[in-house]
Amino acid sequence: MSTKVAVVTGSNKGIGLAIVKALCQQFQGVVYITSRDIGRGKETVETLVSEGLKPMFHQLDINDLSSITVAATYFKEKYGGVDILVNNAGIAFKGADTTPFAIQAEVTLKTNFFATRDMLSNFLPIVKPGGRVVNVSSFVGSRALNQCSPTLQERFRSEDLSEEELAGLMERFVEETKKDEHKQGGWPDTAYGVSKTGVTALSMILARKLSKERPGDKILLNACCPGWVRTDMAGPKATKSPEEGAETPVYLALLPPDATQPHGQFVSDKQVQPW
Repeated sequence: MSTKVAVVTGSNKGIGLAIVKALCQQFQGVVYITSRDIGRGKETVETLVSEGLKPMFHQLDINDLSSITVAATYFKEKYGGVDILVNNAGIAFKGADTTPFAIQAEVTLKTNFFATRDMLSNFLPIVKPGGRVVNVSSFVGSRALNQCSPTLQERFRSEDLSEEELAGLMERFVEETKKDEHKQGGWPDTAYGVSKTGVTALSMILARKLSKERPGDKILLNACCPGWVRTDMAGPKATKSPEEGAETPVYLALLPPDATQPHGQFVSDKQVQPW
C-alpha cells in the first residue's frame, strides 16, 4: 500500500489550518500544510507537532505557476500523486477597503478563480483513484449568481458550460469593471462573489469531466461553503469558529470509499445546495 496523502492550500491559518488539524486526527495518511511563506508554514507545523499532531510542510503559492508545478512534481514523485486535495487558499478585500473596484476585481479573480484553476489543471491529473477534491467556495458566490442577468445565470448553470467559456466570462467581468460597465454587462457589484461563482461553476465542469474521462477512478470533486467563519478574512463578528468552518470541507474530503455522491455539487452544512 502506498502512503496516502492530503494537501490543503493556504493552510497556515484560519479555515485551512482547522482543516489540516481535523485531517491529522481523522485521515489515515500524511497531511501537508502548504503556504506561500515558508517561515510561517514551518512555524505552524511546529505548533501542531507540540499539540501531538504530525503534519508535513511544502511551500506552495497558488499565484505562482512554477510553485504549483514544483509541488505537483514533488507529490507525484514522492507519493505517486495525492489522495485528498483541498483548495482553500483565497482572498477577500474588506468592505471598507478603498482600493478601486476594478483593481479589487482583477486581484480577487486572479487568486480565487484563475490560481485555483491553475491548481486544478496541475493537480487533478495526479489525484489518485478514489481521491477527493474539495474546492472551498462560498454562499456569496450563490448570492452573486442570483444577482447576475438571466443570460449569465443560464450560462453559469448550463451543463454544457466549458472551462474555456467560464474563464472567458471571468475575464469579461474583470475587463468590464475597468470601464465601469460591469453592471450594464449583467454582473453584480461583488468581486469576491463573482470569483466564488466561478469556483463553484468550475467545480461542476471538472466533476463532469472526471466522470466522463476517468469513470473507473471514483474520484469525487465538490465545491463547498464553510459558512461565515471567524478568520482574519471575515473578522471577529462571524458566527462560526474555524473548527466549525472546517466541518463540511473535511466531510467532503473523507467521503467513504464506496460513496458515489455528492459529486459536482455545491455543499453547505454537509447538505447539497441548489445552484
